[in-house]
Amino acid sequence: MELLNILADGEYHSGEEIGSQLGVSRAAVWKQLQKLESFNLEIESVKGRGYRLIGGLDLLDGEKIRSHLNPEAALALGQFDIFPLIDSTNNAAANAIRDGRGWGYSCLAEQQTSGRGRRGREWQSPFGRNVYLSQVWEFQSGASALEGLSLSVGLAIVRAVSKFGVIGLGLKWPNDVLYENKKLAGILLEMQGDPAGVCQVIVGVGLNVDMNGADTDAISQPWTDLAQIVGAVDRNKLVAELMSSLHLVYKEFLAGGFAVHRDEWSRHDAFAGRDVKVQLGDTYIEGVVSGLDRSGGLVLMTADGERVFNGGEVSLRSA
Repeated sequence: MELLNILADGEYHSGEEIGSQLGVSRAAVWKQLQKLESFNLEIESVKGRGYRLIGGLDLLDGEKIRSHLNPEAALALGQFDIFPLIDSTNNAAANAIRDGRGWGYSCLAEQQTSGRGRRGREWQSPFGRNVYLSQVWEFQSGASALEGLSLSVGLAIVRAVSKFGVIGLGLKWPNDVLYENKKLAGILLEMQGDPAGVCQVIVGVGLNVDMNGADTDAISQPWTDLAQIVGAVDRNKLVAELMSSLHLVYKEFLAGGFAVHRDEWSRHDAFAGRDVKVQLGDTYIEGVVSGLDRSGGLVLMTADGERVFNGGEVSLRSA
């Protein structure tokens, strides 16, 4: 990461300068540059000028993030880790739980090698471009207290991103944030502990900031990123706003469950009143979305009357 910190400004740096700062030979510098290229980072070499990282990078910085957290979140969140490269931030959070660093733990990564979304779908993770965040939340009443949690997390993302000039964000039941019907962010929740008692929930968030460098051909649905919507965004400020927003939503959810967020979520419902298909296993049910119940279940008006769906393997697609 030291070499990346030098090159992150996007300016030229000579091999001699880099070697001096790192305390290594120019040959060692060249080897490290080759390693950076394995992250799909574009390094330009110009004789007489040196090396530069094309476009530069806005790297995550723990101190900068802390400086932008609201005071209550800064006190409550405690430790968080930033990994240059990791298999999955959700896996890191699970390891933290096993090590006794549970509630309040957060972790971020510049890149994930095995990032995943709901139902095991791969999440594209270009280096140093997006937000890959996982937090550990604790609940005292087991799985019964978690109904609608992914919906509330989506609302936290909308609140945070809206502060960066993004207008018209939509929420797609049960776990996507959309802009103009294109996916901007996704959520993956994983529970550990006692399903009937004290349990921890790993709240994983993937937010597209700048998909430059991603294998977009591998993405099976329409997508967008903040770079296309509002241009460049300071990732450290964005992460701090997101973490602060998540902390507030966690407190609100503890106090009243999804019911306290239902009306606000409904104002962002991207599928309200629309004809849709709901996939439940190998079965497809068609109907019109008529809202959510108090626990976050999707209410669908079908030819056979009203039906309510409560997550699990249900997926929603526009008809």
